[in-house]
Amino acid sequence: MTSWTVCPHAGEYRFDADRLEQQWTRLHAGDAEPLPTSPALLEGWALYHSGAFEQAALAGLRAGAAGLTLANKATCIHATYVEPGEQQRLDLLLQAADRAHAQQAIEPHNPNAWYWQAYGLGRYSQGISVAKGLAKGLGKQIKLALETSIKLAPHHADAHLALANFHAEVIDKVGELIGGMTYGASRETALALYEAARGINPDSPITLTEYAHGLLMLGGDRGAQAAQLLERATAFEPADAMERLYVEAARMDLES
Repeated sequence: MTSWTVCPHAGEYRFDADRLEQQWTRLHAGDAEPLPTSPALLEGWALYHSGAFEQAALAGLRAGAAGLTLANKATCIHATYVEPGEQQRLDLLLQAADRAHAQQAIEPHNPNAWYWQAYGLGRYSQGISVAKGLAKGLGKQIKLALETSIKLAPHHADAHLALANFHAEVIDKVGELIGGMTYGASRETALALYEAARGINPDSPITLTEYAHGLLMLGGDRGAQAAQLLERATAFEPADAMERLYVEAARMDLES
């Protein structure tokens, strides 16, 4: 396996099992992942929050079925925000999506088995172009997986964000008429989902950044509101390496 590029913020946020257990609720307000009971798996999550994504993914894979969510989250976040190579990035996203799909057979009631399949396929579609992803039939898979995740965990803020993004991206790429007829996409649903996510997890740069991106895709007179959300995101003090990546991305968006 090709070694992953090191996260630029690895080492700036140092977690061990004790510190992570104390901050778990805050750090996982978005993905509704329960605190692991396995000490080895908790150490793997500590690696993740410290920005050691490759080591965290390997720790998750060593843990078997119980560690698949860790492995998939570490893989997807690394691929999306750290990996510089386009083909490597796409390969990693598909690997995570495939693992999550297999996880659904083992844990059909695990919302993150569905969420990380959708996330991997969604970011993969963005990489090859959303239009090509829709042509490959990925759109319906993504929508079903996210709707299932929300049904299993109504408090899953990140799944609400991702499903809102799905509606917004479909409308952005194929228009509201075709998007509504073919994929059931609508502006009203997207906005309602973004607001639901903000209601569940308001104190998060992730929520604010994704909401801002969605507003820009939905068009209309929403640029000022999107900029305000990005400014709020950049004002957050990141709690871990992943949040730092989001805050830095929001800063770049504001500067561009």
